[in-house]
This record gives sequence, structure tokens and C-alpha cells, in this order.
Amino acid sequence: MSNTRTYGGYRTGGLWVAAGISFGAVVVGSALALFGMLEFDERCAQGLVTGPGKLGDIRNQAFPPATICEFEHGDVTSVGGGFVLGGLLWLSMLILVVCLFAALIAEWFEPELGGPFVEPVSRAAKLRRTAVAFFVTGAAFLMFYALAGWQLLAGPSSACAAGADWGTNPPTTLDHSFLPPQATCRFTSGTTRQLNPDWVASLATELAVPALIAGVGFGLAWWRRREERRAIRQRDAAIP
Repeated sequence: MSNTRTYGGYRTGGLWVAAGISFGAVVVGSALALFGMLEFDERCAQGLVTGPGKLGDIRNQAFPPATICEFEHGDVTSVGGGFVLGGLLWLSMLILVVCLFAALIAEWFEPELGGPFVEPVSRAAKLRRTAVAFFVTGAAFLMFYALAGWQLLAGPSSACAAGADWGTNPPTTLDHSFLPPQATCRFTSGTTRQLNPDWVASLATELAVPALIAGVGFGLAWWRRREERRAIRQRDAAIP
């Protein structure tokens, strides 16, 4: 009797293709938006960018990446804040998030065979593909978290002073958190600032969500594979 048995698994190939295409669109679109931000604030400050009324404040937007020059009667933004590129980035991000989460959550289940969206898959193959998903999402989270939080990992109480030679006047770390990776730094001048921009700290935390979902899928696949192998051993032992 064969030791390989197939079970139902959702067809997620289309979801992964859509997620990959939308991710590429987000990367390319964000690069164009960041390029459009170069010196846009300086052009606003120097009067090279005109707007309705007097220039008030200049601020940067995390996503879609854009520099926004706030005039008295309206805003003028770099290309990333425009309707075309900004709309494309939001649409691509929405497709990416929906397809990624749907594909990861689909790995939790073993539907009955025969449905139009169900394909036969062995538990060994299911374990391999959930392991790949967990490795990729987990690696993305760990790499970004390491970039954002290495100062906290080096020493939470002195995170603000890590990585630079401050001499005898290092900044003081007033408070800190590991998730999100953030700290409040106070300098000798009395001014304070955050260790990381808010969007960096938020993204480092949000990347943990797909890794957690993929981890649940991998854990279920591992448990089911273990139970299958145990049943096979018990069956073989019962055969005279």
C-alpha cells in the first residue's frame, strides 16, 4: 500500500502571481515617487513651485512617498502624491495585501477534493510550501526589524547613543519599546526626537503579521504531517 496520500489544498498560484506583480508595481512606483521627491522641498522653499496663496509648511508623506508643500489655499505635492501614481500605488498595495493574506490563510485549510479551487496535494508537499512561505515572510520581517531596531538590540537603555561617537555628551534614551522598535531621544540641547520615523516603526511591526500567519500555516502542516507519519507507522506495524 502506498504511503503517499493526497488531500485537498486551495489553488493559490494565481494569488501568488497577483501578489508578485503588485509587489513589483509598488517597488517601481515607490522608486519613481522617491525620485520625484528629490529637492522638491527646496524648490517649494525657493519659490520655484507655485501654489494657491502663501507657502506655509513643507512635510513628507510616507506612503505614497511624496513631499507636500502646504500653501494657504491648497497643497502642491510631488509626483507621488498625484492622482495617477498615488492611485496606482494604493491599488497595488491593496491587491498585494489582499492576495498575500488570502494565500497565506488558505494554507491553513484542507478542503474536500473536487471543488474548482481545490487541488490534490500531499502533506509533505504542503509542509514544503508552507515552510517556504514562512521562511520568506519571516526573513523579510527579521531583516527590516534588524535595520530599524539594531540600536535597541545593542542596548535598549543607550539606544539613542549607539552607532556614533558622542564623546561625553551622548543623547539620553527616555523610553523605548521593542515592538514597535522605537525610542525617545533627548539631546543635551534639550530637544527630543524619535529614534525611528513613525512609518518605519509601524512597518517593522506590520511585517510581523504575514510572518505570524505563515507560521501558523507551517505549524499546522507540520502537525498534520507528523500525525500522518504516525498513522503510517501504526498501520505498518499492524500488518503481519
